[in-house]
Amino acid sequence: MEEYIKKATILLEALPYIQKFTSKTFVIKFGGSIAADKALMESFIRDIILLKLIGINIIIVHGGGKDIDVLLNKLDMCIKFHEGYRLTDKDTMEVVEMVLSGKINKNLVALINKFGGQACGLSGKDGNLISAGRVSGGKVDLGFVGEVKSINKKILLALDPSFIPVIAPVSMDEEGNTLNVNADFAASAIAAELEAEKLIILSDKDGLLNVENNLIPSTTVADIKNMIREGIIYGGMIPKTNSCIDAVRKGVKKVHIINGSVPHAVLLEIFTEKGIGTQITD
Repeated sequence: MEEYIKKATILLEALPYIQKFTSKTFVIKFGGSIAADKALMESFIRDIILLKLIGINIIIVHGGGKDIDVLLNKLDMCIKFHEGYRLTDKDTMEVVEMVLSGKINKNLVALINKFGGQACGLSGKDGNLISAGRVSGGKVDLGFVGEVKSINKKILLALDPSFIPVIAPVSMDEEGNTLNVNADFAASAIAAELEAEKLIILSDKDGLLNVENNLIPSTTVADIKNMIREGIIYGGMIPKTNSCIDAVRKGVKKVHIINGSVPHAVLLEIFTEKGIGTQITD
């Protein structure tokens, strides 16, 4: 009996959040590291379908760094990064598009459909959903790495509301060159364009950590900038947190960074009082 009471208590704790977020839009950035774990992947998909069923509009933007690395290693191709960006020559770009648009995107769509949802797979190229230009790496040539110039939300708004868009952040520039856009920035730009209630970034970290390596449950844009200057945030977390800053500054109400390796991480962050990650506001 105690077990059933506990379940009822959990549902009651979630009730005010369900009431608050019904009909709102959440953009969720799904990390490729989760895709390598079948149980976590299925847990994430079930959470997404639940959110959709209770009336939350869900848009998924995914990365796929680990799967890209696996294929590059198999092809004996070089893997290099600069300040969190993958150095992407023409051959590497072909691999990136193959993995993101051809493998991970379709696997996500298939799983959502398998578990009772309705998903539609897209890349940034489709309908010029994500228009991009090349990122300047200063003295380092990043190659075919893109930054978002604009989002064409018409293609997303044209979809039947019952569908869950699943977006691979492969885009192109005005000359038609294929570009690898950082998934965090793609998700941030889409969230801002759609005036989303939340941008949720699934990471392999618990969230943002302070100098004592403890989780920071809540922070602001100003605090994040200070942590970057002081070297508390570094490496690949710099572009990730900068994407969060962009989203908040452009009108997204809250951004959350959570550990995607925790089962039901999205539900725990959204429908519990304390959450499990870091929430960012202006």
